[in-house]
Amino acid sequence: MKRDLGTGRCACGRVHEAAIDEVVVGKGAVRRLPELAARYGAKKPFVLADRNTFAAAGETVCGVLEEAGLSCVRYVFPDARPEPDEHAVGAAVMHFDHGCDLIIGVGSGVINDIGKILSRISGRKYIIVGTAPSMDGYASATSSMSMDGLKVSLPSRCADVIVGDTDILRQAPLHMLRSGLGDMLAKYVSIAEWRIAHLITGEYYCERVAQLIRDAVKRCAEHAEGLMNRDEDAVQAVFEGLVTGGAAMAYAGVSRPASGVEHYFSHVWDMRGLEFGTPVELHGIQCAMATLKAVQLYEALETVTPDWEKAHAYVEAFDYEDWKRQLRGFLGKSAETMIAQETREGKYRKETHPARFARIGDNWDAILRILREELPSSEALAALLGTIGISADLGTIGVDSACAQMTFKATKDIRDKYVLSRLAWDLGVLDELAQRL
Repeated sequence: MKRDLGTGRCACGRVHEAAIDEVVVGKGAVRRLPELAARYGAKKPFVLADRNTFAAAGETVCGVLEEAGLSCVRYVFPDARPEPDEHAVGAAVMHFDHGCDLIIGVGSGVINDIGKILSRISGRKYIIVGTAPSMDGYASATSSMSMDGLKVSLPSRCADVIVGDTDILRQAPLHMLRSGLGDMLAKYVSIAEWRIAHLITGEYYCERVAQLIRDAVKRCAEHAEGLMNRDEDAVQAVFEGLVTGGAAMAYAGVSRPASGVEHYFSHVWDMRGLEFGTPVELHGIQCAMATLKAVQLYEALETVTPDWEKAHAYVEAFDYEDWKRQLRGFLGKSAETMIAQETREGKYRKETHPARFARIGDNWDAILRILREELPSSEALAALLGTIGISADLGTIGVDSACAQMTFKATKDIRDKYVLSRLAWDLGVLDELAQRL
């Protein structure tokens, strides 16, 4: 597999580079590990896994390495699903043998995120052996972690080699296969919002990177039915799509190609889970369900006509002190980090609103065109989710209407990224849209 934008400067003005040396996908791909280790002169790999992923592939990985004469040190988290937080990173660092000259992660989201951090800290090369096509972080240079109760993307480093053995991947639980496709379907919204932000805020945008994502999403959607039958081509298509998503973020230098408001829905639910013990689903499942809600909200937005008097009155009446109180009640201590961010970002400064609104009005027809070009209909998307067994009802993951409304409003505070909730706030229709959830 190769996702290469070529050499030289792109029309967007940047030179696109990804740090991955190789992506190895296919039947029996794990047998190439000794060859890949030899590329880096490794004699003593450190294998990182959790209880589930070690059973799924870790024993095989260690066996392949030892057969080739490589003495590996292993650390297996005692939990089946370790939390991606300071404690887990600390455990990995403390168990790391500094005599090891290569790190091999065996897992998917959490293990890969921790492995990338450990690689950056230790300075060792890093190979990830995927155990499920469940999320798009395989090729990204950041790690999605919980820090001080807030979901954050920490700079880490990209894997040097990504191994996707389809014999292993297709045996992943069906729920994880659904999650992977769900994470890919989120890209419909991320590309639309990237283009819209480019119009309104002047944010950097690259059409070549966006097209990589579109092509990958199309291929994944076409394999939806086969994925549920564990069809090898379908599993490979989704895994490659997820790797492409991570590579696209590396090419762009931002998460925009693969993450938008739908991911922020998921982040909010994760934060509530950490704070209050509310139900939390797999990231890709949450993103898929949030993507459907975002598409429905964008369809409602298409009926809106920008109205300066309405928007101006809404912004003038916005009480940030009251909003902080609501955030604290909804998210607990993680709200404090979001509030501190606003001090730096100034999203709610009323003096900057008129210029943004003017750009929205000037580009409204273009915004509507972007939505038509990038987003499927909510009916088509719901049918696609149904094909892979993902419900359209947020209640099935423990999110009622009141929680969904507050989640949507809180998405504008997660990062300084222009997404649907920020656009709705600028238009003065945030509350109206939220009531549709």
